[in-house]
Amino acid sequence: MSKKFLSDIEIAQQAEMKVINQIAEEIGIPEKYVENYGKYKAKVDYRYMNEIKNNKEAKLILVTAINPTPAGEGKTTTTIGVADALKRLNKNVLVALREPSLGPVFGIKGGAAGGGYAQVVPMEDINLHFTGDLHAIGAANNLLAAMIDNHIHQGNKLNIDTRRVVWRRAVDMNDRQLRNIVNGLGGKAHGVPREDGFDITVASEVMAAFCLSNDILDLKERLARIVVAYTRDGEPVTAGDLNAQGAMAALLKDALKPNLVQTLEGTPAFIHGGPFANIAHGCNSVMATKMASKIADYAITEAGFGADLGAEKFIDIKCRMSGLKPDAVIIVATIKALKYNGGVPKNELNQENLEALEKGIPNLLKHVENITQVFKLPAVVAINQFPTDTEDELKLVENKCKELGVNVALSEVWAKGGEGGEALAKEILKLTEIESKLEFAYDLEMPIKEKIKAIAQKVYGADDVDFTRKASKEIANLEKLGFGKLPICMAKNQYSLTDDAKKLGRPTGFNITVRDITVSAGAGFLVALTGDIMKMPGLPKVPAAEGIDVDADGRIKGLF
Repeated sequence: MSKKFLSDIEIAQQAEMKVINQIAEEIGIPEKYVENYGKYKAKVDYRYMNEIKNNKEAKLILVTAINPTPAGEGKTTTTIGVADALKRLNKNVLVALREPSLGPVFGIKGGAAGGGYAQVVPMEDINLHFTGDLHAIGAANNLLAAMIDNHIHQGNKLNIDTRRVVWRRAVDMNDRQLRNIVNGLGGKAHGVPREDGFDITVASEVMAAFCLSNDILDLKERLARIVVAYTRDGEPVTAGDLNAQGAMAALLKDALKPNLVQTLEGTPAFIHGGPFANIAHGCNSVMATKMASKIADYAITEAGFGADLGAEKFIDIKCRMSGLKPDAVIIVATIKALKYNGGVPKNELNQENLEALEKGIPNLLKHVENITQVFKLPAVVAINQFPTDTEDELKLVENKCKELGVNVALSEVWAKGGEGGEALAKEILKLTEIESKLEFAYDLEMPIKEKIKAIAQKVYGADDVDFTRKASKEIANLEKLGFGKLPICMAKNQYSLTDDAKKLGRPTGFNITVRDITVSAGAGFLVALTGDIMKMPGLPKVPAAEGIDVDADGRIKGLF
């Protein structure tokens, strides 16, 4: 069968994988730190970091993209493909990615293991239960929820206001029925009735705190700081007040160890942690990124959705907290996605349309400006190439980017694997030789509203920010409670630079509206809510789950 007719899962299932111990041995991880999960997956004990902490830092390459569209951009595919390309160029490279969530896998978005000939394997395992990290995070989240309600039932010594319990339960599935519930029904013996709800596990603050932790003790301290409710006097109640952090950390101690797998071409890959990028900070774990940076000469990682969300949070939250600093940035785009931003319907994207492309390119250019002018990092644009792209279309994008002093490299990793990413890899090698600066979008000492305005104006291109009365009141309260110096995590739709998903391209003359703000004290940031961002998605009319099956031999089908 010709390559082009194979689905992602068929390509993955034909791969000849190395046993994971061989991958670990090739990158120098001692056997005593490798914990096998079958033949092709392993966890690496975080105590290995003590052995390599003085190693030289790798060149860190961040992969980001334009705002996502139905046409697809291929950010994870590019991340994996360029890692394979660097390996082909005899570079010591390691890739660090987020773990997929079951909700999108069975819903509409799909998995997060790459595609075509640029994938991480075993693909089915990675996209489904993997090593159980998300189950452990959900269990820790729900243990805390149970302890809150038990404390109230057992006399409520902390004087918790049952109307102000802000901690919700979690399940790693798209289930709209659970967004808003009433629990504690059935009489006195069954708890205190109150309104509650479920978030998808990747939206839990436990996930965010987990991914930003430097070690198990740091994780325990972060868990203790999580605000779960407020007293009748308006004072915050934390997981530490309930003495929950030790048991939660016990559930998470194995999950905190980075997961080691491989690409189709045998490049080592850590896949670890996966907070949503439009709700949380959208990056894989600090633990995995730091470990990759101490093992390899080149560490490649990605941030969720477009650069307005993932890259901004990678820099303003993850880098600020961890001390990591990207040496170069890849901004992924496709000709199809840019034409979509220029107003072309999805069913007409295969046709050449230079006029629409010119209208859509400003979206890409804004993301380029953010990386190079706001954050002061060297960047290259990667065009994830499709057979329908024309020479004139490719040339137009290249010329527009060069006007900003940024080169464009074509990427054919989906069809050719590492071989199709060599041009991009060579461009990256040049960029990493340039001394990179790093500037944040705002200073932590600024008032909360000014930090939010800085992100909206510098990164989104907004004129100003409107705060609802509720948001202004909560901002004043958070500053009074001592949370004013935390970084900002913007909860915004991923499809537009604005808070309106329908405004594509590079809109101007708009304000961002902040309707509420909450504290994620364990993660260490404030979440500013804009638009209609839900922490529990629903399934589409025809969920991907309907096409997934398993045969008599246990072979999974229909998974992409």
